Amino acid sequence: MTGQDTVTGPSDAMAATTMATDQRSPVCTDAIWRLPVTVCRITQFLGEQTAGALLERAIGSAGDMWKPSMIRDREVAPDVRRSRSYQEFAAPELMAAIDEVLDVVEHTLGVSCRHTEPDYSLNVHNDGDFYRPHQDTSAEFARRRLLTFVYYLHRTPRPFDGGALRVFDVALPLHTETAGKWEERTWRDWEPEHDSIVFFRPTAWHEVRPVSCPGKQHADSRFAVNGWLCSPDPAIHGTVVS
Repeated sequence: MTGQDTVTGPSDAMAATTMATDQRSPVCTDAIWRLPVTVCRITQFLGEQTAGALLERAIGSAGDMWKPSMIRDREVAPDVRRSRSYQEFAAPELMAAIDEVLDVVEHTLGVSCRHTEPDYSLNVHNDGDFYRPHQDTSAEFARRRLLTFVYYLHRTPRPFDGGALRVFDVALPLHTETAGKWEERTWRDWEPEHDSIVFFRPTAWHEVRPVSCPGKQHADSRFAVNGWLCSPDPAIHGTVVS
């Protein structure tokens, strides 16, 4: 042993550990875990010919059938949602295609859609239109809506900018009293590509980003068939099939 060597005992080591602990920065108790929402996306869903025919039907739909889009399925709120909807638009070819891929979608999203019925409309966004962050779970329909789907249609090349579907990550605080700030949430944007469809759970927070369409022509709009697969309405069927 040289004159430079030092021997430390257990008490010295414990004292050093205590000192290091006392000098440690405080742990952040406001931390938020970010969990991405699973979105199932399929491109070239109907194929060029079928998608083209559906787009032409959407463009040619009578003007008096279009109404201002509503929130909570019953009120117009242009500061929250600005677009137009055609509630009676029929797209049987789209519903048939959804049936063909439903098994894979159910497996991907972990949801069962057996014995469901579709509820959908055609929605159009033109210059300045948007839909603020929301969930598809209004008090009236929350228990019935099992799966959200959005099928996109537009002319190519795309005659508008914006209009992406923004899906927000789930925010899970470390402590129950910590809700986190909305503006700090993270997200992923999904482009409204022609003949593409997305599926996700209705509980996901999402929005339609503002659309810029300088020409403001109806035919140049962002068209989307937006809807849900729902459990049967007990008011109509008497009981819900499980």
